Amino acid sequence: MKEVLSHKMEENTPSVSLISCMHFVRRGVAKPVPEKIELTEKELEKIIKQTADDLRLTEKAELGEDDSESETNEDNVAPEPADPNDEFNFEKYDEEDNSSNPIGLGTIATLPNLGDLSENVQIRTEGPDSDEEDDIIKPDDNLLLVGHVESDASILEVYVFNKTEGSFYVHHDIILPWFPLCIEWLSHDPSDPQAGNLCALGGMDPVIQVWDLDIENCLEPAFKLGKKPNKRKKTNRVGHKDAVLDLSWNRNFEHVLASGSADNTVLLWDLDQGEPHTKLDYFQDKVQSICFHPLEAQTLLSGACDGQARVTDCRTPTAHRAWHLAPEIERVVWDRHNPFCFAMSNNTGKVAYVDCRQDEPLWTIDAHEKEVTGLVLSDNIAGLMMTLGTDSKLKTWDISSSEAIQVSERTCRVGQALCAAVCPDEPFSLAVGGDNKECCIEMLDLTVSEQVMNRFGSRPRIPIPSEEAMES
Repeated sequence: MKEVLSHKMEENTPSVSLISCMHFVRRGVAKPVPEKIELTEKELEKIIKQTADDLRLTEKAELGEDDSESETNEDNVAPEPADPNDEFNFEKYDEEDNSSNPIGLGTIATLPNLGDLSENVQIRTEGPDSDEEDDIIKPDDNLLLVGHVESDASILEVYVFNKTEGSFYVHHDIILPWFPLCIEWLSHDPSDPQAGNLCALGGMDPVIQVWDLDIENCLEPAFKLGKKPNKRKKTNRVGHKDAVLDLSWNRNFEHVLASGSADNTVLLWDLDQGEPHTKLDYFQDKVQSICFHPLEAQTLLSGACDGQARVTDCRTPTAHRAWHLAPEIERVVWDRHNPFCFAMSNNTGKVAYVDCRQDEPLWTIDAHEKEVTGLVLSDNIAGLMMTLGTDSKLKTWDISSSEAIQVSERTCRVGQALCAAVCPDEPFSLAVGGDNKECCIEMLDLTVSEQVMNRFGSRPRIPIPSEEAMES
């Protein structure tokens, strides 16, 4: 499905508006008032000038040109501006042909470390805007991280969700340099012993970006994982060779992040070193979904386009078992209430439930008519499974017995549904994203369904341990 998304962007760039990925963040981890970076116009112009060469090299890479090719001085000289006082031609910006910028608006996000300009950057933590209610993230607010693609712009939007108050709005956003495909939240900051509020992003570029969500107006990620080869600088590739399709943070070993890629591999990154520690390369096709076990730090679940879901013991990476659900696995997820079990979905609408101690799935159902792009096993309510498909249907299931029993069904307004995320503190609140330009994101409240509440309303809600509790 993620490969289809990239083709969709190429074909419909002028009019597309879609949500490609999303991830909920639990309450209490964000700063009440995020810090704000402010740059003057002259400082911003200086940064743009400083990074012009890097942006040009990025564009050449996007176009498939070789960095090692020699260039004449004539190729490197920009035309003289019509107005010497307007070096970047801001006056006629709206008249310029967008085709001259194949990376789109997101190129500004590739700005390198500010370096010597750091003394010009002011971080504002208080001021007239800080006291406004919408700027303050309250203790009972959840954050929803959303990868939004609109026309040629890719954006990470940070929503605030508060069910009690009925709040759902964009708090701040970050311009991205490429189409986002996956989001993972993590609190491990290699540069700070204190827990952070960070977001790892994977997309059409093989380099993973990690952003600090407690800083607004940030032009540069907190750090990156991976590096493209550069013959001119004589640097080798670090990390993946192709798009990053999914990410999973190890909440038991917090310095470990896993990434699945279109290059048919999974990498286990050591965040403290900033380098991949282990490579899993036995996949026969793109790795679309990965998930660390919630209780066993060494156990990784992965689903690939070769139609196999694999469980790997990362202590001995060659040791793994596989279960089939051809033709392509879309999503995989562990069942926290049954630690030996997981669910997997495919691109023809099937969902299967597996006990790792068995050779075959316990059951397989035809859940949807098309791809099952959203697959959720509730961490809070035992037996509650939610599925979302590109047929625009959201369905709930009871899997507490030896089979899956459908409980409810509704049609979403987001068009072809592409992703879903359940709120960790409100288990009946679900966000869905799709490709409907008029309504590409929707918050759903399952408590309005009589069938859902009759089936699950009386079941005990099991709290998810906080990061602090897991550490202790």
